[in-house]
Amino acid sequence: MMADTATRVSYGRALANLGGKYDFVVMDADLSGSTHTCMFAEKFPERFINCGIAEGNMISVAAGIATTGMPVFASSFAMFAAGRAFEQVRNSVGYPHLNVKICATHAGVTVGEDGGSHQCCEDIAIMRSIPGMTVVCPADDTEAYAAIEAILKYDGPVYCRLGRHPVPVVFDPESYKFELGKAVPVFEGNDCVVFATGVMVSKAIEAYDILKSEGINISVVNIHTIKPLDTETIIKYAAKTKHVVTAEEHSVIGGLGSAVCEVLSENLPTRLARVGIQDVFGRSGKAGELLEYYGLTGEGIAKKVRTLLGVSK
Repeated sequence: MMADTATRVSYGRALANLGGKYDFVVMDADLSGSTHTCMFAEKFPERFINCGIAEGNMISVAAGIATTGMPVFASSFAMFAAGRAFEQVRNSVGYPHLNVKICATHAGVTVGEDGGSHQCCEDIAIMRSIPGMTVVCPADDTEAYAAIEAILKYDGPVYCRLGRHPVPVVFDPESYKFELGKAVPVFEGNDCVVFATGVMVSKAIEAYDILKSEGINISVVNIHTIKPLDTETIIKYAAKTKHVVTAEEHSVIGGLGSAVCEVLSENLPTRLARVGIQDVFGRSGKAGELLEYYGLTGEGIAKKVRTLLGVSK
């Protein structure tokens, strides 16, 4: 059993290992110890730029470097990368469709004690609204590491959402294959499907075990790429189960839940419930306690499934 690992650590390790294989630049906004881009900086200092606490400027400089043909990874906390630097991301990276990978750590409520001001639960909604922006949210260490190489090979702007809090390793690094825009079925069941992303994938697996013990068999599907969304797989599982639950460590407004609703309302209207942050701000507390407080747990997902199916525990 592999130890729980924060996806920000996976990101730093991937950059450091890929730096000798590919030519790219890494930029940070004076948070390299927290984002773990320091791993790359130690090995390749000539290709690392610390822009200081000036996130908008960092994105603008990244865009400038990308115009030379050099891929750039630009990192900060999600609150700053998606929030403070939105104008530069939209106009300097998105509009000219430049090869900048915005890898934002410390997303969602699992930032913990930093509180509501730093717990960005709106970033997926913000980033997926930018035309041509690819949005990725890895579930674990294995997927995060694989995703970094995949987005490096992809030519175009990407927003990759990473976490501070260690999460269980779900996928086997020896066999797991990551493909942008392709959902990953984890478990098969006919009663309901749970589409989960990021930290909530491991919680959906917990829900699978809880519900199985009650005679309820659900499908669990990992949606690591929220844009472009794997609409074919979403429609397939909705048609199979007739009941859908989405699970995300993000606002239910504009994130995975909204994206799935958009697909199904246009193609296959289906009963659906969303697990996520219910239009409120975060608050200070330990990561695990906050997940419990907001219902972002295996039991929280199981409860939504039971309600959707009209069964009691």
